[in-house]
Amino acid sequence: MGAHPKGDAQIKDNRISQTTLGQWIAHYPGCLGSKVKDTFQGQLPFLFKVLSVNTALSIQAHPNRELAARLHAQFPEHYPDNNHKPEMAIALTPFQGLCGFRPLDQILGFLQSVPEFRALVGKEAAEELGDASRTNQALRKCFTRMMNCEKKVFVDQLNMLVKRVTEEAAAGKDTSSSNGDLLLRLHSQYPGDIGCFSIYFLNHMVLEPGQAMFLGANEPHAYLCGDCIECMACSDNTVRAGLTPKYIDVNTLCEMLNYSPAPASSKMFPPVQDSSDPCVSLYDPPVPDFSIMRIQVPASIKQYTVAPVDSAGILLVIEGDATATSAAALSDITLRRGTVLFISANESVSLHIASHSGMTMFRACCLL
Repeated sequence: MGAHPKGDAQIKDNRISQTTLGQWIAHYPGCLGSKVKDTFQGQLPFLFKVLSVNTALSIQAHPNRELAARLHAQFPEHYPDNNHKPEMAIALTPFQGLCGFRPLDQILGFLQSVPEFRALVGKEAAEELGDASRTNQALRKCFTRMMNCEKKVFVDQLNMLVKRVTEEAAAGKDTSSSNGDLLLRLHSQYPGDIGCFSIYFLNHMVLEPGQAMFLGANEPHAYLCGDCIECMACSDNTVRAGLTPKYIDVNTLCEMLNYSPAPASSKMFPPVQDSSDPCVSLYDPPVPDFSIMRIQVPASIKQYTVAPVDSAGILLVIEGDATATSAAALSDITLRRGTVLFISANESVSLHIASHSGMTMFRACCLL
């Protein structure tokens, strides 16, 4: 949902002559709001998605603006635009992902308890990691060593590891010191993929519905399973290095990553209650391109107004039924699970709620 040239949203109302959101915005740039229009050169600055992850999505990171421009200039076939792509995922169901480098003691623990992992990183690099004065450099060296390992070497080590963990699990042993459950799940989806070893470097995130994680530039991550709302800057730039059949760019990834170890809890991004509307929780990340509001209207409320903001927004209904009216709409609009509305800047929408259990909606916008 957005106006990126590779996925311009279709307008469903056939009374409107423009067929895509990008065309509509080009005709009526004032709909963005004056600040957004000027700051982002007349473009909608975000993309809004719903992801339902069954098999893991690639180990990846997104470049900052400077690197994005360079990659796009050099390899436009792989990096289709020059924008950065910070993003946020908000869980709709229990959701799992990998995000950021684990605290050092956890990585050192896996180097001790998983000999196959240690073999790929190498003795010298593993020992350097124990030297607290050079943590980031040593972490870069360890991860780069592993990612650049010869295919035959890492496939052999991976097969040995999977065999050992499978046998231990069958014998009823605890395989958590090898992160056994996650290893076997990823290996069943991507057999022989170097990405299976990334679980020893990266935090395993488990989000409950409503919890979020923010992924800034150069943050290594992968989505493993579950449903989420995702919002990001309007870009399609992704540097991948594993768990994928798509183009892999290991050197760029290893070069660009943020090698600062930090606990999983530091990657969580809590929402803030809106002071003027108790139904709204705001996820407002440290980038100008987007913010997300979660709107939860309780069953006791039957009339609700989606308040105007000085930014174009996209509203997605997750649950509930309502009739929407707006001064800008040509007629009443029926809202149900999966309905998507584009709301111009400084426009309000009145909802007459029909469902007995209230409504849950998410709204992406740009709060400059």
